[in-house]
Amino acid sequence: MPEVYVGVGFTTSTTTAEIVDAVRGAAPQNSTVVGLATSARKACAPALIDAAKILAVHVTTYTSEELAAVPVPSPSSRVQKAVGTASVAEAAAILASGHGPLAVGKTSTGAVTVAVASKVPPASTEIDDEMECE
Repeated sequence: MPEVYVGVGFTTSTTTAEIVDAVRGAAPQNSTVVGLATSARKACAPALIDAAKILAVHVTTYTSEELAAVPVPSPSSRVQKAVGTASVAEAAAILASGHGPLAVGKTSTGAVTVAVASKVPPASTEIDDEMECE
């Protein structure tokens, strides 16, 4: 089952249920959500913290500068003016996944915007005993 990270952007009035519903609605079938990601400005938002508990995942946050450094397919000038980066959901998902590809681009469900990126598997560090070295 592919593992994915969901980037989440939301307004201050967003409820826990809205975040949970948006995450569940965006995650591709047969995938496992392994984490949420968002702007550091939202790190202490009760709705996000509670949503992560319900979904049994951790939350990773990024500064506006970190998010702004990620090229995304759907930048927003409105978000740029509001939080100092043209993307929260897409950029956060890409960063959290280890720069994996977007499985689901930016999708808005009212007060919540989500994007889903596929987790990049860690590089193998095992040494093959049968490998010949020169």
